[in-house]
Amino acid sequence: MSKVIAIANQKGGVGKTTTAMNLAASLAVLDQKTLLIDADPQANATSGIGFDPKNIKTSIYECIIDDVEPKNIILNTSTPNLDLIPAHIDLVGAELELINLPNREKMMKKVISKIRNNYDFILIDCSPSLGLVTINALAASDSVIIPVQCEYFALEGLGKLLNTIKIVQTRLNTDLNIEGILLTMFDTRLRLSNQVVEEVRTHFQQMVFDTIIFRNTKLGEAPSFGETIITHDVQSRGAINYLSLAREILQKNEMTKINQADKKITITNER
Repeated sequence: MSKVIAIANQKGGVGKTTTAMNLAASLAVLDQKTLLIDADPQANATSGIGFDPKNIKTSIYECIIDDVEPKNIILNTSTPNLDLIPAHIDLVGAELELINLPNREKMMKKVISKIRNNYDFILIDCSPSLGLVTINALAASDSVIIPVQCEYFALEGLGKLLNTIKIVQTRLNTDLNIEGILLTMFDTRLRLSNQVVEEVRTHFQQMVFDTIIFRNTKLGEAPSFGETIITHDVQSRGAINYLSLAREILQKNEMTKINQADKKITITNER
């Protein structure tokens, strides 16, 4: 039985899609059979992993709305152990079409149940909103990762997201847990980044991952090549950070044994 993890934050620009893509690739290279579901109409995870959304004829939209079998649309990526269910701009319409459907909040759970046993991990890249598609992702997941940017408005909207998660836990998915809050875009040159880290850790304590994702130029340029950071530059700081996060998640779920020393962030020269 796989673990289903949603990556969600209604605030844009926090590294959500970057995390979904690169964590999925990192789990895959650590020998975990992994599926990435792009549940964002912008389809950035789809393009960032090497597929042109304009050429996508069947996507997660058709699975949710038209009951298309997910196994028939899964795409193999260039990374071993990593598959993709792509997104398309049509997913925008799902918000309206889901309204009149019975069990509208559990359509994605129905889709995932058909393929769940084929994977160790299923990651869902959610859109930057708290609409019905994101609610579907939370209702279908075992846990949620919340990326938080190390900048001034880091905690803006986080309370609203946590409240939404609480509602989903109460009404739709009692098994939903918070996998962790992930600090992203950390800049060693800025005092503010350290202040944000301290503030988030003070407020949320054990909910915060040990791993921090540093701001890294390679992370920003990799999607323009249709690659994850693992295939683009595995020696970069970004790759090291996401591999560290993957190992931390494996350890948290008791899927591997890792020494505390191996969880420490390795500082490398910017590449």
